[in-house]
Amino acid sequence: MVSNFKWRRAIVLRSNLGNLEIGALRVPGKQRRQELAMESTQKKSSDSRVNRSDRTKQIFALVSMVSFGGSAIFGIFSLFSSGLSSQHQQKPTPVAVSQESLLAAQERGYETVLQREPQNHTALEGLANVRLQMNNGKGAIEPLEKLVKLYPDRADYKELLGQARHTREEKK
Repeated sequence: MVSNFKWRRAIVLRSNLGNLEIGALRVPGKQRRQELAMESTQKKSSDSRVNRSDRTKQIFALVSMVSFGGSAIFGIFSLFSSGLSSQHQQKPTPVAVSQESLLAAQERGYETVLQREPQNHTALEGLANVRLQMNNGKGAIEPLEKLVKLYPDRADYKELLGQARHTREEKK
């Protein structure tokens, strides 16, 4: 019995890592070391994932700050540079567009619409008004006659047609 006790004591003294049960006797063994090594590896793996996640967040925050700062600096720089350059340049004078040329352009626009849609109410009325503003009573008669035919109940069209015919007779 004495020799059995010495053997147990010798095995227990060999390692302080942990105990392995063999029957009723607890002795240190390889299994416990493997368990500890596995736990250590898992802990290192989870730590590295956390570190990678933190590193990614830090990089994203840095890129965001640099982008914001760059755009702010660019905006401020362009604001001041445009302000300085506009002070030294002379402002161009707007091109004077005569009333006659505007009326002529409107007349061409209404005529274009009437080529596609000969009974367009808005285009007929606009053409008659433009021609009356240009003192072209003779040219205003045609669209006014169409308007009176399309809308015989409108007294204002009949009145404008009468004024245009009266103006044409006065010029003769």
